[in-house]
Amino acid sequence: MNGIHGDDGAVRAARRDDAVRAAVEQGLLGPATPIVGLLDVTGIREAAAELQAAFDAVVAPGTPVLHAFAVKATPLVPVLRLLHAEGIGAEVASPGELALARAAGVPPNRTVLDSPAKTPAELREALALGIAVNADNPQELDRIDGLMRSATSRSPLGIRVNPQVGGGSIEATSTATATSKFGVALRDEGAREWVVRAYADRPWLTRLHAHTGSQGVPLSLMAQGVAETYALAEEINGRLGRRQIDTLDIGGGLPVNFGSDETTPTYAQYARLLSEAVPGLFGGRYGLVTEFGRSLLAKHGTVVARVEYAKSAGGRPVAVTHAGVQVAARTVYAPGAWPLRIAAYDGKGRPKEGPAVVQDVAGPACFSGDLLAEGRALPLLEQGDYAAALDTGAYYFAHHYAYNSLARPGIYGFAPDGAGGVAFATVREPQSLDEIVAESGGAHAGSLTTLRAPDHR
Repeated sequence: MNGIHGDDGAVRAARRDDAVRAAVEQGLLGPATPIVGLLDVTGIREAAAELQAAFDAVVAPGTPVLHAFAVKATPLVPVLRLLHAEGIGAEVASPGELALARAAGVPPNRTVLDSPAKTPAELREALALGIAVNADNPQELDRIDGLMRSATSRSPLGIRVNPQVGGGSIEATSTATATSKFGVALRDEGAREWVVRAYADRPWLTRLHAHTGSQGVPLSLMAQGVAETYALAEEINGRLGRRQIDTLDIGGGLPVNFGSDETTPTYAQYARLLSEAVPGLFGGRYGLVTEFGRSLLAKHGTVVARVEYAKSAGGRPVAVTHAGVQVAARTVYAPGAWPLRIAAYDGKGRPKEGPAVVQDVAGPACFSGDLLAEGRALPLLEQGDYAAALDTGAYYFAHHYAYNSLARPGIYGFAPDGAGGVAFATVREPQSLDEIVAESGGAHAGSLTTLRAPDHR
């Protein structure tokens, strides 16, 4: 199976190179369209297959398993449809994400709703549809109580807990710290006993959920969080004298290697670690839900931007491109935590050759910190070349930042065309200027001029 070893990374890189060249040749990328997003459909299919195979190898035969893609990572309807076709469901965290999943054809029984701020209307809709819901806190569970008293629901319901096992190297994305905003903090005074009572009083609570991992969190800490969750489920079922909790939602959060084309760690490594660290988890007594996002898509996306100008400042070359903070806000504002690899291509979309030159790769926004890469050694980028930000298939197509009213780029999926070339399919059209105006209140241009304070003279 491809995509999990270094040589498979080279195969993926070769597909990317072919796609960049074809995008230039076919006119998707050029002076008039100086930035595009590319998604490797073959790579996405392989990642979905690797995830399922990794857990199939350790889970007891016949165990119900739902792998739900975290929609927040790549909220694009064609991506969700592709993953659904490959056997992956959807984990949603807002009405918008639920709408995307439904538009993609993901059925309710393969959808999970997680959010720390669900409104009564969101909960009512989810319960009416039969979507799985993980309650984040006691007040939310009170709301669900009220809804369950007035209607029946097919929704599998559970509580999200925070095992408080600690954070990783990126504080902002660590979800199991002592003060994380997510879930019921298990080590707080009285919290564990409250959770046990909550299940005792509600036979319809049949799931338990925790999410420990994210970028920067080591696998050992992720496994510890799952172990704590499994132990709590065993304790609850034991104290209740019945197998009430029948499914564990272990979240996602497998970190991504942004340093090379190699996919590491792999799903297989994580699944094997869990089977060793949490004996009984995969024995068949519990169904399983996962919520991976970044690890499914990151390696299979690329943002490619034309070098509009090449200049020098302080003796350092600067390539001014059309990709910056509007597509890579995390990288621009926190480059130490979210560095990106940059690949250089010439004006025909071919990998650029030549000696490595220390240079900056800048974006188009009007502030000096808008840099995709600073002091990076690359073949010298010149006017008309292309800079590609690699491993951007997750979050970089979700976090558009409308600084300077820069347009969202078009996104295209690619795959071999069967005749030695590359075929493209539109995932999202580039944002038009008319759409920017509409989003910025264009239909209400005169609304403020009509508001005047009363004249009391």
